[in-house]
Amino acid sequence: MDISQRLKFIREAERLKNVLRRSHTSEGRQESTAEHTWRLCLLAMVFEDQLPGLDFAKVLKMCVVHDLGEAIHGDVPAVMQESGDNKSQRERRDLLTLVEGLSPELCNEFLSLWDEYETATSPEAVAVKALDKLETLMQHNQGINPPHSVDYVFNLSYGRKYTDALPLFAEVRRLIDQETQRKAVECGAGHCK
Repeated sequence: MDISQRLKFIREAERLKNVLRRSHTSEGRQESTAEHTWRLCLLAMVFEDQLPGLDFAKVLKMCVVHDLGEAIHGDVPAVMQESGDNKSQRERRDLLTLVEGLSPELCNEFLSLWDEYETATSPEAVAVKALDKLETLMQHNQGINPPHSVDYVFNLSYGRKYTDALPLFAEVRRLIDQETQRKAVECGAGHCK
């Protein structure tokens, strides 16, 4: 076991704390990807009892790893992705760079979790994809956002493929969408809060 290589990885992963997302906090400060990841893990824990049959340790690991590659080149919000933009390939390359000093076993575990999440090839990955979208939508609604920084109309369709996958997520989405619709009306009238 090479402790120094593991510590180097942890130091490099710290950069995720500095990667800012389009979302803002409830006090108006821009959210970091690390903060999004923390709340995604918390969201998964809150609904664990409603997700029987899932390997919950795998769910949490996937939550932690899903945006880790952003530590290198940052986040590209879904609403800003252009057709032909290969965010997925870039993030995977960045994740490979980040884990390159770890043991082959750890590298393989991180990459396997990330690939499974990215392709949504397991019930755990579909659940994490849905929770990831739901957490993002919640933050957009909860945050004090600068004018025109969040496209609430776009958010009403964002991630539906995953949030409609299970009745639980569809119901959570329905409640979040009610708030999103209200925000869309307020912002359209210039009264965004």
